[in-house]
Amino acid sequence: MDLSARFVHEAGCRLMRGGAFKPRTSPYTFQGKGVEGLDMFRKAASKYKLPIVTELMDVRMLDTFLEYDVDVIQIGTRNMQNFDLLKEVGHINKPVILKRGMSATISEWLMAAEYIAAGGNHNIIFCERGIRTFETYYRNVLDVTAIPVLKKETHLPVIVDPSHAGGKAWMVASLSQAAIAAGADGLLVEMHPNPCEAWCDADQALTPQELKNLMVTLGGIAKAIGRTL
Repeated sequence: MDLSARFVHEAGCRLMRGGAFKPRTSPYTFQGKGVEGLDMFRKAASKYKLPIVTELMDVRMLDTFLEYDVDVIQIGTRNMQNFDLLKEVGHINKPVILKRGMSATISEWLMAAEYIAAGGNHNIIFCERGIRTFETYYRNVLDVTAIPVLKKETHLPVIVDPSHAGGKAWMVASLSQAAIAAGADGLLVEMHPNPCEAWCDADQALTPQELKNLMVTLGGIAKAIGRTL
């Protein structure tokens, strides 16, 4: 965890995301280290003054997230329409990343955000992470079109998760470049000090050097469209 925080900092990233609680398709795969992981995450990120992002799956853990002062709460794709959870994060004063459901329309996604906003929390960040289609070559289809659509329909930031979209590390750079060129306000990119040893999502994790290289390329694209990283 300490190594990850160091490499995130060295690459020039603004925040560090980690999963203390992991929603997994199979109940027999690694589910995260829970509160212990949250404690480890906070301590590692604090060494480099990195704000932390982590996923909230259970409303009963919200007080614990607040106790550890999680800077940004992520609502994952499987919970995009967990309306009770959305209502609860609507009552707190923390930014919320709302990931698109894997089969959700833009309209459904916007209505999910309304559940949060209706509670008084307008610090909402949309995260496009790919949608499920008939295609099986890659994990999900990155809907780049969603970026300008959301920019038109809302005033809220839109970020992209290229790692979960493609599902393979070799796709991440291209998808990231497309997202920034299309106007995305940020990216959630998976990195691991040694991807071969990752307990989760090893296939889509970049190495520290790959992340550094990507940041340089993205800086050039951002500059070309009049923005900065």
